[in-house]
Amino acid sequence: MDQWYMLTFVGKDRTGIVANVTRALFEGKCNLGEASMARLGGNFTIMLMVRSPGSLEELESMMTPVAEKEGLRVHVDAIEGELHHHEEPDVRISVYGADRAGIVADVTGALAEAGLNILSLETDVGGAPADPIYIIYLDGIATLGIEKLDQALKTLRKEKNLDASLTSIEPLTA
Repeated sequence: MDQWYMLTFVGKDRTGIVANVTRALFEGKCNLGEASMARLGGNFTIMLMVRSPGSLEELESMMTPVAEKEGLRVHVDAIEGELHHHEEPDVRISVYGADRAGIVADVTGALAEAGLNILSLETDVGGAPADPIYIIYLDGIATLGIEKLDQALKTLRKEKNLDASLTSIEPLTA
């Protein structure tokens, strides 16, 4: 029986990585599930749920030549597939503040305490090199209600000197 794996690649961004990785998986009789790909500071990372007829070692051996050709590091873990278990966010939060160590920990800690189940998080650095601004975007589920999250953001604004906004997201309907 086929096994699900989490396949992760990390390396310098360049054209053709996704095409070459997915072609090798297709040729190896693998099936893709969910995927996440991002470019961060000139680097590229791919996380793929892959269903493979082979073992972890066989999948790793199959992907090593592709990783070497593309200048990527590869990591493989056996996982449970759990497809079709998509959760829709009900809130979107944006936070802006002076770039400093601990800003992500402060924000995510306060929001977790207020019941935010983070489904996605992206960060960026803007502003000028001499005066950088750290930007955090989160989508999630307000498990304890939006009011708790709003209160946590008010505290972050006051105590950590951050600009933060919370937007309710209406669920998609069929």
